[in-house]
Amino acid sequence: MTTPTPVPSPAQAARVLLKQLQADFEVFRQAKPLAIGIDKQLIAKLPDVNRKVLRIALGMHTNSLRYLKAMEKATERFNLEGQVDGEVTETHRSHAAQTVRERLKKEADQRRAERAAQQAEEARRQSEEKLHQLAAKFSRGR
Repeated sequence: MTTPTPVPSPAQAARVLLKQLQADFEVFRQAKPLAIGIDKQLIAKLPDVNRKVLRIALGMHTNSLRYLKAMEKATERFNLEGQVDGEVTETHRSHAAQTVRERLKKEADQRRAERAAQQAEEARRQSEEKLHQLAAKFSRGR
C-alpha cells in the first residue's frame, strides 16, 4: 500500500514557481519593475504553468518590500529579457511608496507593542517577586 504524495497548496506551489522565476529571469532576481502584461509573456514561455499559481507568485513578488522599494524610484518597466518595456507612472510610484510607508509603520507598531508587552510582563514579574519577598520577611517571626 502506497501513501499518496501530498499535493502542495497553491501558495506553496507559487513559492516554488517564484524561486524558479528568480533563477530563470534576471528581472525577478533584481526585483526590477515588471512590464504590464508580464503574465502573458510568462505563459508564452512556460505554457504548462498553472495560471492561478502564476498569479499568486506574481502577487508575492510584486508585494515584496524589495520590489516595492524598487518601484518607488523606477522610471522604466522591463520585460523578461530585461529590455525596457514601458514606463512606471507617477501613480504607480506613489502607490509603491505609500505601501512601503504603511508596511514599515505597521512593523514598527508591532515591535513597539511587543516591547510594551515584554515590559509589562517584566514589571508584573518584579512586583510578584517583591510581594513574595515581603511575605517571606513578615511571616518568619510569627
